Amino acid sequence: MKNASLFIIILFLFGMSSCQQNNKDISFHKSHEPKKAQAPFSDVVEANGFLFLAGQVGMNHATRTLVKGGIEAETKQCLENIKAVLVEHESSLDRVVKCTVILKDINDFTVFNDVYKTYFPNKPARTTFAASGLAVGANIEIDVVAVK
Repeated sequence: MKNASLFIIILFLFGMSSCQQNNKDISFHKSHEPKKAQAPFSDVVEANGFLFLAGQVGMNHATRTLVKGGIEAETKQCLENIKAVLVEHESSLDRVVKCTVILKDINDFTVFNDVYKTYFPNKPARTTFAASGLAVGANIEIDVVAVK
């Protein structure tokens, strides 16, 4: 896992140094969700064939509320949200190379991990940690880096 993370960091740094030379290689994409169009961040930043997704929580974007059912339901919705963004940008979950997972409670790790495994059979590199105070009272937030 250390080698995979190191490889991603090297690719990122190499890619970013070439992007600095040519900013037209970087695209900042607004959300495809109409209610998020005015958000002060990009849902996806595309650079040198990589897609850097903003963090997703277990929010139903149609209602703009967290799904009910705790960590299991929120993890599923979070990953479905990521899947939708990737599809919108001509990629997919099997092209994800790195995940960062933030749990509100590290004791939710086993339940989260059981759901996560069903979405990522390729086993991308991953960092998981716990922190309090996630956006909108979420139990989980996940961001990913994928290859287009």
